[in-house]
Amino acid sequence: MARDEQLRERWDAVVKMLGDRFADGQILNLDAIIYLIGIQELGQLHRKFKKDEKLNLMHIAICRLLEPYGYYEFDYFDEQGWPHYKILEQLPTLKAGEQSVLMKEAIVHYFLEKEVIV
Repeated sequence: MARDEQLRERWDAVVKMLGDRFADGQILNLDAIIYLIGIQELGQLHRKFKKDEKLNLMHIAICRLLEPYGYYEFDYFDEQGWPHYKILEQLPTLKAGEQSVLMKEAIVHYFLEKEVIV
């Protein structure tokens, strides 16, 4: 199976699984999935977040997702339990479609690593 086809199949599996679990079967977009990963990484699953906290959750998720690619490294948890990352390497300049593919690939890798999909 071609790499792109395998990524597409795994991505579809992630989208279906998360949509079924968190959105009554509706398809979640990339930002919604990143947000959910941020909540998972923070570990404070049953609380409401303010607007700025939601942006911080997405930042946490992006750092965590791109950590295996060498762009970020976990640094510490602050006194409220929020993880902080340090930048190891600046992200390359990517077109919108390339950014989307990188994030989808990173999300699939995340769920493979967590053994949620195969």
